[in-house]
Amino acid sequence: MRLLLLGLLLLLLVLQYRLWFAEGSLAERARLREEVVEQEALNAELRARNAVIERDVLELKSGKEGLEQRAREQLGLIREGEVFYQFQQDAEPAADANDDE
Repeated sequence: MRLLLLGLLLLLLVLQYRLWFAEGSLAERARLREEVVEQEALNAELRARNAVIERDVLELKSGKEGLEQRAREQLGLIREGEVFYQFQQDAEPAADANDDE
């Protein structure tokens, strides 16, 4: 009878160890759930970025307007006959002439 009780106690300890610490334990399950949530958030961000890129590609394929807009914004290109003006802002405001007197 004691041997049976000792065997059952040992079996209980082994099962408890597997439940809390071994592969497939509750702790590992919680960690994997957190990892899944993080990956889903990352996937959502990447899907949004891919949608923007896909819209850009379709826009560039569809006509000259998108291509012209990109050339103007990113490369600073202008059409023939246009005049390009570039304004430069001062880093520091000029000191008043009255301050020196």
